[in-house]
Amino acid sequence: MGKRVVCEWITLRDGARLYTEVHEPEDGAADGPAVVLLHGWTLDHRLWRRQVHDLPPHTRILAVDLRGHGRSSCTGRTDATLTQLADDLHDVLRAKLGDAPAVLVGHSLGGMALLEYAFRHSADFTRRTTGVVLVSTSAEGSTRTSYGLHPHLARVMRTVETQCAGLLARSGTWRPHRLLMPLLSPGVRWLVFGQHADLSWLALTSSMIGSVPLCAIGGFRPSVELHHRVDILAAFRAMPVAVLVGSRDRLTPPACAETIVAHLPDAVSTVCAGAGHMLPIERPDEVTLAIAGVLSKSGLRRVQAGTVDGA
Repeated sequence: MGKRVVCEWITLRDGARLYTEVHEPEDGAADGPAVVLLHGWTLDHRLWRRQVHDLPPHTRILAVDLRGHGRSSCTGRTDATLTQLADDLHDVLRAKLGDAPAVLVGHSLGGMALLEYAFRHSADFTRRTTGVVLVSTSAEGSTRTSYGLHPHLARVMRTVETQCAGLLARSGTWRPHRLLMPLLSPGVRWLVFGQHADLSWLALTSSMIGSVPLCAIGGFRPSVELHHRVDILAAFRAMPVAVLVGSRDRLTPPACAETIVAHLPDAVSTVCAGAGHMLPIERPDEVTLAIAGVLSKSGLRRVQAGTVDGA
């Protein structure tokens, strides 16, 4: 069975336009909840190209370029926040899925936006969401970010990064780093990949980073620093959840996943040995299997709930 792709920009209440791609069976007969894919900071929907290709053909998939990323509108000085991303997600889900159920999948910043959505739009989250997959993300912001350094050096690095981010946030839509990505590639490789990094992975990652304006690169950093949504994890306990992290993730290390799993004891936890932060690219099969597993469980859960309701 083939799939058709519907590409569309959704205009939000403040005039921002978010780029979306819906992948669905050609006959329109999608089976089960839709899968919603939310990429990480400085990335875009291309992060998920293997998952889009490898998930079962009857699955409806919605991939979104977050505000300030990919083909979506640039951010200003006040809307580069997780609060805004949560509100954007709420509006996009209503526009693209109506009242249909969904499995939400978030990588890094996308996972934090997912948690913020569950906090700010709790009723909609509970009604719509049938499962969650959290990939290389944190419920504690960047407090555990180590950059692979000694804890004391990591704290200094976070301070320097936050200060530099303030300057970038005021740099507008300028993208000078696009031309510099070949020179920056060794740093990108060390920071976001694990033991192995295929050249095609690095090329794709550099392309995504190069397309993000400086204002978005810097603008989201304060919101990430302040992010703390551990308490909202309680809302996930009634649904299937998968949590994945790379053993060599320098941005959201295994300790971030351990905190999440400690609050979700029934979650399926996967630590990908030797992998870094870019699991959808580095370990696509593991990520796809995790999504498919949550899809299967969420479908069974809906059938059981319907049986109970109809009894």
